[in-house]
Amino acid sequence: MEKLKNYINGKWVDSNSKEFIDVINPANQEVLAKVPYGKGTVKDVQKAIESGHLAYLEWKDVPTMKRVQPLFKLKTLLEKNKHQIAKIITTECGKTLKESEGEIQRAIENVEVACGSYVMNQSEFSENIAPGIDEFMIRQPLGVCGCITPFNFPGMIPFWFLPYAIATGNAFIIKPSEKVPLTMRFIIELIDKHLDLPEGLISMVHGGKESVDQILENSKVKAISFVGSSEVAKYIYSQASKYGKRVQAQGGAKNPLVIMPDVDLETTTQIIIDSVYGCAGQRCLAASVIIPICDDKGLLKESLIDSAQKRKVGYGLEKNTEMGPVITPNSKIRIENLIQEGIAEGSNLLVDGRNKSISGYEKGNFIAPTILEGLPLNGKILNTEIFGPVMNLIEFKKLESAIDFINKGRYGNMACIFTKDGLSARKFRNEVMAGNVGINIGVAAPVAQFPFSGWKESFFGDLHGQGRHAIEFFTQTKVVVERWPKEWTRKF
Repeated sequence: MEKLKNYINGKWVDSNSKEFIDVINPANQEVLAKVPYGKGTVKDVQKAIESGHLAYLEWKDVPTMKRVQPLFKLKTLLEKNKHQIAKIITTECGKTLKESEGEIQRAIENVEVACGSYVMNQSEFSENIAPGIDEFMIRQPLGVCGCITPFNFPGMIPFWFLPYAIATGNAFIIKPSEKVPLTMRFIIELIDKHLDLPEGLISMVHGGKESVDQILENSKVKAISFVGSSEVAKYIYSQASKYGKRVQAQGGAKNPLVIMPDVDLETTTQIIIDSVYGCAGQRCLAASVIIPICDDKGLLKESLIDSAQKRKVGYGLEKNTEMGPVITPNSKIRIENLIQEGIAEGSNLLVDGRNKSISGYEKGNFIAPTILEGLPLNGKILNTEIFGPVMNLIEFKKLESAIDFINKGRYGNMACIFTKDGLSARKFRNEVMAGNVGINIGVAAPVAQFPFSGWKESFFGDLHGQGRHAIEFFTQTKVVVERWPKEWTRKF
């Protein structure tokens, strides 16, 4: 079985670690590779940081227009290899091929935006603030930047950060999730073969907490980008801040969709189902809590039950599959236990997706769409990120009550409303406490030129990934005030 290597100083090298763990296909438990793990990976990270620092010293003085040129080639490489990368994502992550291809398209869009960073990164200039005195502000890179990414979007999330860090003059180290390292391995291979970059400018290292802690503590790492659970995001934020680093740490979510009585039932149902069960619910913008306002006849509820039961669950590479497995057997157990806790809290199990077996993939981590109704508002389930294909259905009589409930929650990643009424939509978007807001949208995912926002325990930091926020995050400002008296100026 292949043992994965690190990419350090422009070369593929064996890890210093003697400990490895399996990379497993979640649909059938096939072992795909072995990835370095444990204390030995600390030396790997140290070498990557040292080589990254040297590359940064060279790269930071390259003009921005030249720094973005490799990104144009990277965009083309990703486009040409889009289908192959998507197959790798589906194999190691479990989502459907269509979802994987959509993920890579999002990565490509971020590269496109980063190609224009020379415009967003330009100096701000003010002439003649006083007689003979000019003042202006320039942006300069930080140094070595570290990125720690989750399992659920192995091809997209690194590109919230990587192209912007490189375009602004930094070196970049990525530590992918040990559950899904093959996607970035393939992409780094493309970069290694086809892009003319200084050795060490981009590195990839493997490992677990030991690797992460070295990235957090090493003084040559100046900024940390992270996406994962809120508990780990808090740890990343507190530790990195303690060592004086910049941090953008995206956390968990419990995303609500509010459904007003005036919506089109069929269209809204399909959007809700796609939002809740897309990527098997394993995405930070998956809808989790569905809140009908005055669904007195239960029409929406019946429509959701019918559509959830029809969702085709299976292997993501097979045609017509609409939902794949969750990532690990432990994830499956955790989700099923949370469903049982919801029942114990007094909820009504409308659709039970447990004990799902797929012919030919009996060992897969499959859970079918599930719907719980009537959970207590202050109970555990409505305040826990399940990160699986589970819909929580609760009802309010007034929009104001729904907004109040949402705003009292610990998370603030996304909130959406479905309505034909402009006043209701305006009230919702102005008052709801969430970083990404959707109006008649089931997954309010910002396109690449906008920041991927987040409030409350869904984000720790100030500047988010993507777009102008990323440019600002990966640069530091310098204000220059200068005067050139005539008597000092050489005359020609």
